[in-house]
Amino acid sequence: MGGQQETGAIAPKCTTAISGWWVVLTSAFALFLGPVPIMVFSFGVFMTPFSREFHSGRAAVSLAFTLHNLIFAAGLPTAGKLVDRFGARKVILPATVLAGLTQMSAMFCSGRIWQLYLFYIAMGAFECGAAALPYCSVVSRWFDRHRGLALGLMMFGMGSGGFVMPPLAQNLIARFGWRLTFGLVGAAILLFTVPVVAIFLRERPKPQVHVAADHPPAVTTAGVTYADGLSWHDTWHAPAFWLLLCAFMLVSASVHACFTHMAPILADRGSSAQAAAFASSLFGAGLMVGRTGTGYLLDRFFAPRVAAVIFGAAAFGIALLGVNRSPQLAFAGAVFVGIGLGAEGDVMAYLAGRYFGLRSFGEIYGFIYGGFVAAGGLGAWLMGAAFDTNASYAMPLASFCIAASLGTALMMALGPYRYGIAPQLKNAGQVSLLVLES
Repeated sequence: MGGQQETGAIAPKCTTAISGWWVVLTSAFALFLGPVPIMVFSFGVFMTPFSREFHSGRAAVSLAFTLHNLIFAAGLPTAGKLVDRFGARKVILPATVLAGLTQMSAMFCSGRIWQLYLFYIAMGAFECGAAALPYCSVVSRWFDRHRGLALGLMMFGMGSGGFVMPPLAQNLIARFGWRLTFGLVGAAILLFTVPVVAIFLRERPKPQVHVAADHPPAVTTAGVTYADGLSWHDTWHAPAFWLLLCAFMLVSASVHACFTHMAPILADRGSSAQAAAFASSLFGAGLMVGRTGTGYLLDRFFAPRVAAVIFGAAAFGIALLGVNRSPQLAFAGAVFVGIGLGAEGDVMAYLAGRYFGLRSFGEIYGFIYGGFVAAGGLGAWLMGAAFDTNASYAMPLASFCIAASLGTALMMALGPYRYGIAPQLKNAGQVSLLVLES
């Protein structure tokens, strides 16, 4: 009789797991058809049209991306705090609607560059609640033992957007111009992304007694409560926090500088606009491979070592971009740089959860992600300024290769996890159904 009860108690575990993977799929779709693939990953294919339209150099055009990233970075800690307090849905839905409407407003931009700056500033503000941060918070609360894989599959959506959007944007620009391109993507976000998120995204599983092994349980072992975590004040004083922040900022400046200038780098080597857009999409392909593969590895190996391999791949890719003027090597470099940018989502979120817990996850992840984004914007501007000064990308590529290598070394200095994977519940009869919040 007792055995039958235990068997019956296991069945809800499968139902809950399926619900969790639906949350991952919804988040992946929202990141695929969200503002980031067009605003960030496709910026390189807009650079030449922007330079032609506004009669400006690459540094002046890159400043739009830098302003976008600085505003984005400044707003991420606040967005994370709002997610912690009110829940992800109440942040994601209004932010996504505003981002879609703002993209559609690009159709009314004139030929003055300050309007381009204003457009990118507004998008940076609204992207805070529509990018990876709130989705990482949701998925991290749904999964524990398979959190790395879940985050990797979620970020596969953004990587897919990074692969698809640059050549799509290039074709749309050639046919309709850059203004209508933004307008069409903004309309697609409003028509498809917003309804899907509103219908299918659920905040977190709600435990009644104990929780299944695939969810962050309220189980205490050796004084550690796995569903708990450090406060923001305690995190601020933790050495691991500053090691993570510095490592991600160094790598971010390096990889953002390369992918935002990928199309111009290829164009300077005699490649066509289509080939340059293809290089940007190869960057997206590397992003997909890096994030999905990384998610699988994070659940099986020590995450800082996995991150160090990714950062080393980014440094190698930057070296390939700088050592030879061959377009073929540049294509290979784009793939490795894309793998390096896999640190943006799943690796960063995974490390934040393992070292600081989930108590203040949104704010902590928002601050680290904000530093990552701010450094990326600065790196893009520095790359453009160095080119305008020297008419060459050789010097900044060498500098960013060194920066990415330093980020690799910092990652290896991290100690053991503070909030490791929770132990399996031995008594299957204690596992109860997790109910979705209404």
